[in-house]
Amino acid sequence: MSTEQHPDSESGTGTPEGPRPGRLTAAAAIAAIEGLALVGGGLFMLVMGLMGKPDQPRQAETGGVTLIVLGIIPLVAARGLLLRRRWSRGPALITQILALPVAWMFLNADGAAIPVGIATAAVAVTGLVLLVNPATAEALGVRGAGGSPAP
Repeated sequence: MSTEQHPDSESGTGTPEGPRPGRLTAAAAIAAIEGLALVGGGLFMLVMGLMGKPDQPRQAETGGVTLIVLGIIPLVAARGLLLRRRWSRGPALITQILALPVAWMFLNADGAAIPVGIATAAVAVTGLVLLVNPATAEALGVRGAGGSPAP
C-alpha cells in the first residue's frame, strides 16, 4: 500500500481534515512542557556532574544524559500531536503514565518535594484525560477495535 492510497497513514503527509481541536493542542503543550522539564533537569545534572559538584559525578553525568534522552521522547510526541500524526499519541500516553510514579515519589518525600509531586500528578492526569478524549482520537484519525471510528 502506498501513502497515495491512504494519505493519513502513519508515514503519510496527509492530515485529518478540519481544525485542530484545542484539546489536542493542549495535550501537545503538556507533552512539550514535560519534555523541556526533562531536558532542563538533565542539562542541570550533566553540568553539575561535569563541574564535580555532586558526591558522585559519574552518576550525575549518566543521569543527566538519560534525562536528556528521555526528554526528547515527549518533545517528538508533542510535535507529532501538533502535526496530527497518529503515532504520536502512544509516546505521549506513555510519558503521562510514567509521570504518575514520579509524582507519587515526590508526594512521599518531605518538604518542598510535595508541591512538585502535586503539580506533576496534576499535569500527568490532565495530559491523560486530554489524550484519551474522543475528540483527540478523532482529530488524530485513531480507529477503534475492528477499524471503526473511536467512540
